[in-house]
Amino acid sequence: MSLVDTPERRQLRELTRSFTRREVLPHLSDWERAGEVPRALHRKAAELGLLGIGFPEKVGGSGGDLLDSIVVTEELIRAGGSSGLVAALFTHGIALPHIVAAAGAGPGLPAPARIRPAVGSPRAADLVDRYVRPTLAGEKIGALAITEPGGGSDVAAVHTTARLDGEHYVVNGTKTYITSGIRADFVTAAVSTGVAGGGPVSLLVIDRGLPGFTVGPPLSKMGWHCSDTAELSFVDVRVPVANLVGPADTGFLQIMQHFASERLGLATSAYATAQRCLELTITWCRDRHTFGRALASRQVVRHRLAEMATVTEAARSYVHDVAARVAAGQPLVAEVAMAKNVAVAACDRVVDDAVQLHGGFGYLRDAEVERHYRDARILGIGGGTTEIMNEIIAKGLGI
Repeated sequence: MSLVDTPERRQLRELTRSFTRREVLPHLSDWERAGEVPRALHRKAAELGLLGIGFPEKVGGSGGDLLDSIVVTEELIRAGGSSGLVAALFTHGIALPHIVAAAGAGPGLPAPARIRPAVGSPRAADLVDRYVRPTLAGEKIGALAITEPGGGSDVAAVHTTARLDGEHYVVNGTKTYITSGIRADFVTAAVSTGVAGGGPVSLLVIDRGLPGFTVGPPLSKMGWHCSDTAELSFVDVRVPVANLVGPADTGFLQIMQHFASERLGLATSAYATAQRCLELTITWCRDRHTFGRALASRQVVRHRLAEMATVTEAARSYVHDVAARVAAGQPLVAEVAMAKNVAVAACDRVVDDAVQLHGGFGYLRDAEVERHYRDARILGIGGGTTEIMNEIIAKGLGI
């Protein structure tokens, strides 16, 4: 814990823990059934400065870096929240960074040379005022729209087109599996500004309510029930050129620039979920008696718990190490992929063991470990599948 254990971060942990216990736990089951979290939760988190963690104060954020964001995610889940809640409440963590970086304010690594000329432009500053500040204040909700029905991990093959027509782009296409897509006031969308599926990619901020922009019904999912997910349709949607994020045709570079923080965020959700399930299971095994003895008194159970603790601690330590190096400016790619895969593998094992050791109760919807079991399945898919991560690792090895 030393990499993220400072007096300031201990205070941040306590703030997040008290917020979760006060504002989340009494209502989480209701939000799971409703399929979304209320907008009021965003405002409450913003009032405490939690929404702005990891974003510079000059764009309306609370300051801090990637490690501070990791602390918030860890504590929200360990206090009894869930990775689905993290996805719903902190969707701006993937919707805003491209806009903020284009304004020259970070977060993220220094912009590539092709992006740098437009950094800090009046257009970029205007996007910060219209979208970033209100979102970090809890007044708006943003989403990131990349995935399309015909492809998931192939970010370069975008079929949603944006044709330049005077002072507007005319957008046509479909996006799917969009986290917070039902509630979002705007989306940062990847669009092809050349040939559909083969042309250069750009990023456009598209406002909900524009003629031709349709939000489909909520998509039902295995887990992350409190995190709304949608399919979005664009039919001749006219988007002002002023809503272009960074220079045209640099969207792919911008997306790649911020994948590290997204993947490390998912890795954090994974090992934090494992830690929470481990703690719940230790308590259960101490209290649960069978044949006159506590479960924890049996060697096979103690060894299972020991193995759960080992893989969880190993995953957490490695993710912390990689995150600290990324926060320091190291352009790690393969290591980030390794961190995500290590944490997801640990989570998969621990949530499965947790349900097994809880027995029949672990299979009930009222059991917290059951929710974590369902929620964990998406972590090896979102932000790049485990298989894509392995391909990135292989390339890093030169094979």
